Amino acid sequence: MKIKSLIIAITLLSTGYVSAQANLLNAKIPEQVGMKTPEQLAADNDRPLPYGYIDDRDILWSKVVWEYVDLNEKINMPYYYPVDTSNIGSNRRSLFDTLLRGIKSGEIIDIYDDSYFEDKLTMKDIQGRLSRVDTSDAGYERLNAGEILTDEYIDKRDLTSADIQGFKTKGVWFFDKRQGELKYRLLGIAPVAPDVNFIDNEGGEDETIELFWVWYPGARYTTFDMKVFNQKNSAYPLSYDHLLNARRYNAIIYREENIYGNRDVAEYIKGNSLFQVLESEKLKEDIRNKELDMWNY
Repeated sequence: MKIKSLIIAITLLSTGYVSAQANLLNAKIPEQVGMKTPEQLAADNDRPLPYGYIDDRDILWSKVVWEYVDLNEKINMPYYYPVDTSNIGSNRRSLFDTLLRGIKSGEIIDIYDDSYFEDKLTMKDIQGRLSRVDTSDAGYERLNAGEILTDEYIDKRDLTSADIQGFKTKGVWFFDKRQGELKYRLLGIAPVAPDVNFIDNEGGEDETIELFWVWYPGARYTTFDMKVFNQKNSAYPLSYDHLLNARRYNAIIYREENIYGNRDVAEYIKGNSLFQVLESEKLKEDIRNKELDMWNY
């Protein structure tokens, strides 16, 4: 009986998220696909679930960690695609395009230079990191010859979602003694890409930078509205807010708060990528064991 009730609850919950192809079965012409009735629009008022209040006195233990999400890994590809949006609806974009759209529209206002969220960035600052305008070699020759420079001699390069190699995240693991469980709260996220000034140079793609840091609690409405393709059931799309808060990605810890000024793993394990990965796994294991150790006497 409990299993039957659970199935009914899941079915009812799924019907509230059928928005991947709205009105697909009732459309008379292709233009009607995606159109919702006034009743559907009135009922479509779901918002991200607010974070519960956590009193500082209820935090028995906590640790801030910085992680890197590599978009080359298969499990992380939902954050990378779609790259080509010419044949994709406006409710499906990559995570980078979603954040950038929220910044341009003014929905996301808390954008910072680093993960400590002290120096805010303006749209002009961000645009300077996303695009480059330069004169080609042939253009310099025309200028030296005293000729007029036209647009064809101007090199313009813009970073797109296809150039994003990964995301860096900052979050805190904490043990809530009131509920007796270990929890994670995502604090910030930053797209990582090659420097636009050196991306086309030989060997330039090896040098990556953090384009900007977004204070994630202030960006949840934007990430909640953008849907992610569900490979198991396209009628039940997920959102980036669901995926990020559920930690449905694979990441390695490259930094944790420590006595040495929050130094990176690569700063004390140099020149050996394997040992750096093993150290990251050790840090993960220490955090996981913290919850088990709470119940041992």
